[in-house]
Amino acid sequence: MANKSVVDFEAIKKDLANLPKPIQILDENSKVVDQDAFDSFSDDDLVEFMKKMVWERALHEQTMNFSRQGRMGFYAPTEGEEASEMGTVLAMKKQDYLLPAYRDVPQLIQHGATVTEAYLWSRGHVLGNEYKANSMMPQIIIGAAYDEAAGVGLGIKKNKEEDTIAFTYTGDGGTSQGDSYEGMNFAGAYQAPVLFIVQNNGFAISTPRKKQTAAPALSQKAVAAGIPSVQVDGMDILACYTVAKAARDYITAGNGPVMIETLTYRYGAHSSAGDDPKRYRTEEEVKPWHEKDPLIRLRKVLEDKGLWSDEQEDKLVEEYKASFKDDIKEADAAPKDEVSDMLKRTFEIPTPEMKQEIEKFEAKESN
Repeated sequence: MANKSVVDFEAIKKDLANLPKPIQILDENSKVVDQDAFDSFSDDDLVEFMKKMVWERALHEQTMNFSRQGRMGFYAPTEGEEASEMGTVLAMKKQDYLLPAYRDVPQLIQHGATVTEAYLWSRGHVLGNEYKANSMMPQIIIGAAYDEAAGVGLGIKKNKEEDTIAFTYTGDGGTSQGDSYEGMNFAGAYQAPVLFIVQNNGFAISTPRKKQTAAPALSQKAVAAGIPSVQVDGMDILACYTVAKAARDYITAGNGPVMIETLTYRYGAHSSAGDDPKRYRTEEEVKPWHEKDPLIRLRKVLEDKGLWSDEQEDKLVEEYKASFKDDIKEADAAPKDEVSDMLKRTFEIPTPEMKQEIEKFEAKESN
C-alpha cells in the first residue's frame, strides 16, 4: 500500500490562518486608512458617533456605581466595547428586530427601550419586559439569541416584510455553544434575513479566546453554514458602522444572512457578580487595548478638526449621569412585583398546586 498522502492536511491547516486584515477606517493612532470611507461621514456624523460612545461609557460608569450600592440586579459591563455596540446598532433601522444577549443592554436602549426599563429588567421586574423597542428581552442563555434570530428572520421572510432584518449578538464564548451554530445553520439553509454579530472581547468569563476554539477567526464559523463573514476592528466605530450598514444592505437585497466579527475588548469583569479579571489576565495584556480605546481614537480626530473639547465631553458626561440618576429613581418608584403576581403569570391557567401557592403568598403579602 502506498505511503504517499494524496492530501496535504498541514498545508490546509496553515491556510486557515491566511486571513484578510480586519476592516479599519481609523487605525490605532487615529490615522485615516480608508479615505473614501471616512469622507462619506459628515462632521455632524462624527460628532454624533462620539456622543453615543460617551453616552455608553457614562452609562457603564454610573450603572456600576448603582450596582456597588446594591441598587441593580445582574449587570454586564461594556467598557471598551462602545465602538462595537454603538457602531453596529446605529446602522440598523427601527423596524429591524433586535435579539440581544445580556451584554447588549446599551443597544436595546438605543433601539427604543428606556434606561428605566433596562434597570427594571436588571432587577428581574416584570415592567422591565414591557418596553416598546422592536426587540426580545436580553437573552441570558449563551448563544441562544442566535436561535431566536433565525426564527425571527424566517418570520420576516415568510411575512414578506420589506427593508427589515433580525440582528443579534453573542460574545466569543457564545460561538463555542451549539446554539450559535444551529441558529446560523437554520438561517443559512432558509436564507433568512439575519445579521449575526460576534463581539470578540477576548474572554468567555475567564476563559481566553485561544482556549475556546482552534479556529483562527470566529468569523470562519459562519462558512460551514454558507454565510459570508468578515472581521472588523471593533475599536473603530466608523468601521463597525460601515460594515454593519453594508451587511444590512446586502441582507435586505434578498441575499440571506451575514456574520460580522468585531475585534474588541472587555476592560473590566465579566459581570457585576464579582469575578476578578486580575486573576485571569495581566496588566501587560490589558494595556495595549486601553491604548486602542475607541473614545480616544475618535476623540483625536474630532479635536484635530476643532469639533470636540474636554469641556464639551465633561458637560455631556455630567448630563448623562444626571439623567441616569433620575432613571434609577423612577425604577425605585415602580410598584413592588409580588411573588403571587409572578406565579399568576407563569401559566395562562394555573395548575391546582399553583393556585394553592398563589393563595398562600397572597395571604402573606396582605399582612
